[in-house]
Amino acid sequence: MRWMRAAGRGLLVLAVVLTGYVASGARAEEGGAGGRGPLTLATAGDLTGYLGRLLEGWNRTHPAEKVTLVELPDSADETHAQMTTDLRGGDRGRFDVLNIDVNWTSEFAAAGWIRPLPPDRFPLKTFLPPVVDTATYDGRLYAVPYVTNAGLLLYRKDVLAKEGVAPPRTWAELEHDAKTVAPKYGLGGYAGQLLPYEGLTVNAAEAVYSAGGTILGDEGARVTVDSDAAREGIGFLARGVREGWIPREALTYKEEESKQAFQDGRLLFLRNWPYAYVGASAKGSKVAGRIGAVPLPGPYGPGTSVLGGSNLAVNTHARHPDSAARLIAYLTSERVQREVLTRGALPPVRAALYEDPALVRRFPYLPTLRTAVLTAAPRPKSPHYDQVSLVVQAVVHDALTGQETPEAAVRRLARELAAVSGR
Repeated sequence: MRWMRAAGRGLLVLAVVLTGYVASGARAEEGGAGGRGPLTLATAGDLTGYLGRLLEGWNRTHPAEKVTLVELPDSADETHAQMTTDLRGGDRGRFDVLNIDVNWTSEFAAAGWIRPLPPDRFPLKTFLPPVVDTATYDGRLYAVPYVTNAGLLLYRKDVLAKEGVAPPRTWAELEHDAKTVAPKYGLGGYAGQLLPYEGLTVNAAEAVYSAGGTILGDEGARVTVDSDAAREGIGFLARGVREGWIPREALTYKEEESKQAFQDGRLLFLRNWPYAYVGASAKGSKVAGRIGAVPLPGPYGPGTSVLGGSNLAVNTHARHPDSAARLIAYLTSERVQREVLTRGALPPVRAALYEDPALVRRFPYLPTLRTAVLTAAPRPKSPHYDQVSLVVQAVVHDALTGQETPEAAVRRLARELAAVSGR
């Protein structure tokens, strides 16, 4: 589940409750004085090991509220399955704090698995504005943003410099360079994450959004995908595979495989999360020092990224909600958010960090990422998001492999999404 880690590597899954939070029956569940005590925090696989080190700091200073970290699989789909299985079990389950992918907030809230939180208890105004919307459902705050993310276009700046061309701002420019420049250097043209999994939902949504379309409206109650914009977006990706400037190998790529192909020097352009920029710039990468990053292109100019990342949510049956709230405050403090970036290579939610001169020198993509986040859009909100995503993956994959035309795929997508939403 690379977009969660990087994002959400993205996604920590934390169960969170506010200090002093009072709801019907909450005091009966808190246990201990003031609802304080040990916690279990569930997250997707933490490949860099940064989170464990952050929690060591918490555990040293909060010996009566120690946090046990539970790492679930790297795959977003597998992590989602394990979390929902635990939450459906009722009672308290294994997890107090959940670090959930941003697109799970609606589903978990609608199911009653996580608690609504009073927004005035968190410094939400210090966060990048779009990230707060990912933590809400039905007009209420159900989580606290922890990590954000937006897709970027990584490119070989050495190759483009030799050709005297600027990084692409439109799909036409991207397609032209992928067709003409990449083959001269023995490179594949363009790749994203096109294996049928959550990453394909993200790539497809970005293509539709960039063309001016949407997939769902009214938090999943209305299907809006049957549009010229959706046909144009999915058609752009399908055409790339058909004509070869998107290598067919990209149909097997998740985040890590696509990052590896780029940093091994096999691609001219790559859509990925910012963590891939860090990896491709690191010692041992064949393209270190020779890459750049720009916002994703669209049909007529800069496109629209899907907003990624993770939110901290509180299990409805959390054992010690006061401690959960204190832990969330710790993890979203400016000091720790700085470490989330410097140790974990994950984009923080605190807006001020994107303008910190020392951090910008170390992570030169931060200004571009800030722009991408501020113009990003969330994945379709729905209490049935897991089913929505599976439908998008299956239908778009058939379009990319040529089993359906983009036009037929969009019509089918509209029908199947209507069935999922009960419309």
